[in-house]
Amino acid sequence: MKTYILPALKLTVILIVILAGVYPLIIAGIGKFTPGHGDGETVQYKGRTVGYALIGQKFTKDEYFWSRPSAVDYKADASGGSNKGPTNPDYLHKDVQGRIDTFLKHNPTVKKEQIPAELVTASGSGLDPDLSPAGAKIQVARVAKARGLSEQQVSTLVDAHIEKPLLGVFGPEKVNVLKLNIALDELKK
Repeated sequence: MKTYILPALKLTVILIVILAGVYPLIIAGIGKFTPGHGDGETVQYKGRTVGYALIGQKFTKDEYFWSRPSAVDYKADASGGSNKGPTNPDYLHKDVQGRIDTFLKHNPTVKKEQIPAELVTASGSGLDPDLSPAGAKIQVARVAKARGLSEQQVSTLVDAHIEKPLLGVFGPEKVNVLKLNIALDELKK
């Protein structure tokens, strides 16, 4: 018995030191070299923090681009999906159809078939800060009208905020909604 317990205890102590001590310190050290220095990349506007670049926010006014819906009402401490799938009739007829109806009401020039799925379905985390370029561009007419700007001005702003995939191949093109809405407020001036 001694030949099994002592090595097992030694291995347990070694793994605890490595996995609960050394590894977290290495990851925290790496985090210090990232934007936000491991504390999250904050977005500043007029000298104050208005959000985080990687956490979605709720925008419902017509003069702003709307974010992807959130199953957790954009609460970062409650990140998670709804666990409702595409075969759940309650989800399809209540949640998704309600979002479609709201979107169409505020975007009368858009047809139901044109709405990207990301604008009516929540992400897995419920905190997605980005939209695809198509998800942003379909909102251009509404935002331009609400702000008294030309659609060309707003579309150009969207194009300027498209972030390319990492190294040109990893991930899709995306638009950070918070940063785009801040740029809209700056454009207004």
